[in-house]
Amino acid sequence: MPSAKLLVATSNRGKLAELRRMLADLPVEVLGLRDVFEQPPEIVEDNATFEENALHKAKVVAEASGLLTLADDSGLEVDALSGRPGVHSARFAGPAATDAENNRALLEALAACEPPFPARFRCVLALVDPAEMDAPVLTSGVCEGRITTEPRGLEGFGYDPLFVVEGLDRTMAELPPETKNQLSHRARALRAMLPEITARVTSRT
Repeated sequence: MPSAKLLVATSNRGKLAELRRMLADLPVEVLGLRDVFEQPPEIVEDNATFEENALHKAKVVAEASGLLTLADDSGLEVDALSGRPGVHSARFAGPAATDAENNRALLEALAACEPPFPARFRCVLALVDPAEMDAPVLTSGVCEGRITTEPRGLEGFGYDPLFVVEGLDRTMAELPPETKNQLSHRARALRAMLPEITARVTSRT
């Protein structure tokens, strides 16, 4: 078992699984909130930007756990909806909305718009070391594409069945995990973050 630990500040099993796969080559144990806390700290994501939300989550969790913490804030931006759902992507249909409910709400919002529907997934990652709370690291990644009105595919989570990746005729949910983890917004943000994670993990082993 690696001696270094990295806590991912999420209860979203899909995000955690993706990040664990993408970090599999590092000598680090990747933990989720439920692995560390019986009752995770309450985090209110009420900021206006992905950057602010990711940084807030990372700081709260790093302080509460004392562990190197990686937080993700990401979402879908649709041009026809002036960038919505954006930071409200996880709760577009309401505070406790399911993926299916959010997808349905997105299609309902687009019903009055003319296709095509250019869109992008955007991800911001924040890394906070509890020993250096005032020196967080932020990286970002974007994946361009468009929205289709017919859900396709069984992989992934969130809006993946509706998001057709630019240059491909397949939705994110039609891609095998290894392909998605090469071209997704989260993969691109993580590639930019890897040197920072690697340096901190190495210092702990």
